[in-house]
Amino acid sequence: MPSTPRRPRQFASDNHSGICPEAWDALAAANHDHSPAYGDDRWTRKATRLIREFFDTDCRVFFVFTGTAANSLALAACCRPYHSILTHEYSHIERDECAAPEFFTGGAKIRFESGPNGKLTPARVESLAQRRTVHFPKPGAVSVAQCTEAGTVYSGAELKSLGRTARRLGLRLHVDGARFANALASAGTAPADFTWKAGVDVISLGGSKNGMPPGEAVVFFNAELAREFEYRRKQAGQLCSKMRFLSAPWTGMLRDGAWLRHATHANRLAARLARGLGRLNGVKLLFPCQANVVFAELPARAIRRVRAWGWRFHVMIGTRGCRLMCSWDTSEEDVDAFLTDLKRAL
Repeated sequence: MPSTPRRPRQFASDNHSGICPEAWDALAAANHDHSPAYGDDRWTRKATRLIREFFDTDCRVFFVFTGTAANSLALAACCRPYHSILTHEYSHIERDECAAPEFFTGGAKIRFESGPNGKLTPARVESLAQRRTVHFPKPGAVSVAQCTEAGTVYSGAELKSLGRTARRLGLRLHVDGARFANALASAGTAPADFTWKAGVDVISLGGSKNGMPPGEAVVFFNAELAREFEYRRKQAGQLCSKMRFLSAPWTGMLRDGAWLRHATHANRLAARLARGLGRLNGVKLLFPCQANVVFAELPARAIRRVRAWGWRFHVMIGTRGCRLMCSWDTSEEDVDAFLTDLKRAL
């Protein structure tokens, strides 16, 4: 048996973490007296204002329950049923959305390409967009994840290059920003430079993976795409009657920088984990660690042993490629305890 005591925090997903104090306090503050429903409340207005200030532009903001809904409805605003959505083969919309983008777009086809470190390149977009006959889905949008499903981060220059390519081809650019805070914290870039200034039309802005309760935001920088989106949201069952409980946590997270502060912490702990794994014989890091996730190939026997000792993480690449995710409440003790047990298992 391992010598380290078991701890409640794990590395399977940042979705496993609880609600951070800033979001919890804002939620509790909204839970007083009566308040208008369906978003006509001061919390939703304040959260919308803070998001606009965060991006330094007059964007359109719509709060929804889940990341799947945010991605799918955003893409539905970008595409017609006869369009295709161009993305990376590892993208969440391709592998983890149960065909929800296809459903909400009314049939748009997801087409994907490979690319190093989970990134889609302009050349790959060009390749996917080559076929343009009436017998093939017409390219309608490009979708990239920031940070990627490999835990890597597009630079501002990479995003601008994708944005220029999308514009030249007449395509919309969507960003799956489930871990956008982690990407920003990693790059130290202004939110505007990572979005509308790079040619992004719409972002699915994630909160729940960074210490918030359920609730995401669809943020349109292209106002035309947002036209009648409120009807699309309602039809999809994503218009919350007690909207203040979706929007209020955003006020706590954005008011004094907690959103980026927690993301920075998670990134730092992932970097600590990656350094420790890199020192162990028999362990191979699979991607650069640029956000709050580490991908590493571990011996099968070691995987079985540390799991038997109570550690939780996902094997996502083949039979030995493991994903280890840090969150806002991961501690140095958590990381060091896992490394100690893994070293013994090896």
